[in-house]
Amino acid sequence: MLTAGAAAGAAALLGAGTPARAAAAPATPALPVTAATPTLAPYASYWFPDSLPPGVPGPGITWRSLTQWTPESDPDLAHNTASVPLAPRFAPVPPNPGARAGQARIAALVSFAPTAANPSQGSATADHYALTHWAYLDELVFWGGSAGEGIVLAPNAPVVDAAHRNGVPVLGNVFLPPVAYGGDLQWTRDLVQRDPLGRFPVADKLVAVARAYGFDGWFVNAETDGGDSALATRMREFLRALRAAGEPHGLRITWYDAMNSTGRVGWQGELNALNQEFFEDRAGPVADAVFVDFRWDARSLAASGALAERLGRSRHELWAAVDTESRGWDAPVDWDAIVPRGRDHVVSYGFYRPEWTLGHLTDRSPGAFHEADDRFWTGASLDPARPAPEAGWRAPATAVADRSTVVALPFACAFNTGHGLRWYEDGKVTSDAPWNHLGLQDRLPGRRWVVDTAGQRPAVTLDFAGAWRGGSSLLVAGGLSAPAVIGLHCTRLPLSGRTVVELVHATESGTVAVEVGIALREPAAPGEPLPYRWLKAATRSAGYGWLRARAVLDAPRGTTAYAIAVRITPRGTMPVRWRLGALSVRDTAAQRPPAAPSALGVDASAQRDGTAWLRLSWHRAAGPVRHYEVHRRLPDGARRFLGGTCGTALYLPAVTRSGAEPAAAFEVRAVDELYAVSGAARTTLRWA
Repeated sequence: MLTAGAAAGAAALLGAGTPARAAAAPATPALPVTAATPTLAPYASYWFPDSLPPGVPGPGITWRSLTQWTPESDPDLAHNTASVPLAPRFAPVPPNPGARAGQARIAALVSFAPTAANPSQGSATADHYALTHWAYLDELVFWGGSAGEGIVLAPNAPVVDAAHRNGVPVLGNVFLPPVAYGGDLQWTRDLVQRDPLGRFPVADKLVAVARAYGFDGWFVNAETDGGDSALATRMREFLRALRAAGEPHGLRITWYDAMNSTGRVGWQGELNALNQEFFEDRAGPVADAVFVDFRWDARSLAASGALAERLGRSRHELWAAVDTESRGWDAPVDWDAIVPRGRDHVVSYGFYRPEWTLGHLTDRSPGAFHEADDRFWTGASLDPARPAPEAGWRAPATAVADRSTVVALPFACAFNTGHGLRWYEDGKVTSDAPWNHLGLQDRLPGRRWVVDTAGQRPAVTLDFAGAWRGGSSLLVAGGLSAPAVIGLHCTRLPLSGRTVVELVHATESGTVAVEVGIALREPAAPGEPLPYRWLKAATRSAGYGWLRARAVLDAPRGTTAYAIAVRITPRGTMPVRWRLGALSVRDTAAQRPPAAPSALGVDASAQRDGTAWLRLSWHRAAGPVRHYEVHRRLPDGARRFLGGTCGTALYLPAVTRSGAEPAAAFEVRAVDELYAVSGAARTTLRWA
């Protein structure tokens, strides 16, 4: 994440279409590189399997051969390596009877940016697909690729770190394009080539890339026509080799329903005798899942599920493609063929390009995006406990149970979505520039938003006009006429007898009494309310800024907290605007701040006319670290936030000289799960 802005102090948070066209990804123009822009910026990696196209690449595009890649020769490895391990997660009792656990799952194919010039560590804009509804996803594919750029894509680190924090695996993409989009059958042959010992060298490279970069496997999409049965056999053997090499490391493969056993591209729209060998052959599993092409119908999905079970596999390892690229929630979908009401789900499903929720907007502000994205995932009611009457779109929250990774102390959430118009620390703006970096995103409430009230329902949103830490906060606004309970996180938190919950909140209009609720058991059945125990936090009137409130959880050691909520009760008749900036649950035992990183240095830099572009790196701090934050120390002693990352390297673009300072000073600090901040590692860049 890269920003520049106003200076202020910083502190710890809480003080302690046609199916064939739909399946293809045409080339997207890369960002221009001009003589005025040094080329130090790292980007997400992309390759051709081996041979390169004829001619020369377009501006801003670099053609690379995967067979030539090694971690040791990768100049951007530190910038592209994910740091957050894949978190375990659980399925709480669903908030509505229609949402099922243990049946259909959801995948998503998402293009976050062009194949080329996709920044490794965020960028200086809030106009970004900041996916937050991880609770309904089981797999994310980093979609993209084109014949003019590259066809093997590794996901960038912020996407992987955000997904992993929420327990969602991320797959890179192998896209062998249709001939109509520039595809060359030679690239398919390159992919499945054998060496003199009969091994598959590109399979080994794919495993090495995934392990070095920290993601979870590959989505393989062979759409270049012209092959034969021998090539199909080689492809199956390649997949088997890829799976065998990756399985010990937890890597997975999803196969797209395109090439079939004849070697030709013939999209089936089902699992059948022509493509089942890419899923399961006589020797066992070949791929972990199949993404079934858009040509499916109710008959073909029912037959697919039945065939999967005859093969000894789960029917929910089949993703039925749902195209949302052009029409979003207005897309015509036969939902009863996938996730029928009143009987078991038939198969799982996969969204193609759900980033429509940003792409279709005229107002692409963060607030407008999240309003649209909430509607896509939750439905028109914006309350997963009270689904709106169905009118075509079957929102995931109405059919699929949510999941959570909040299972250990300490836990904190500052309601940061991974992008924003400014950056805040302790409620103060430390950068007034827009930014995005999904790796800095919090584990947000999965159910947005369950609100219980006997009166008027308030609006509940993730808001960007103010924040305690990061770029956003939770805003509750409306003419409250009765207490309102806002469900937050579903948890499995082990309480110690000394556990406390802390809130940082502010009242901007009206007067409210605030309580925090902890559920010590789950509801008896889906759709029943959570049994909260209420603890007073504060009564607050408008005009006093941020307030920190603490409540002790009077529960014996060994008790489990199953959910967290807040209840706000109006005092008077004024409309309420109440903002929750942070929530934490921790033991009262003193916790040390994190250790500082070390060996901060400038790896590379370029200067022109009082502006510098540079790459920083440092050594990881000892002990647990959530992420690192980079500030600039200005000549007057103030600190300006420049960016953050979960890794140990960050590129800083367009750092401008402050007055006549002889050198620009930089500081890096480690931040822990409670947003406590370490001491600083420091370095300078002398101005030329």
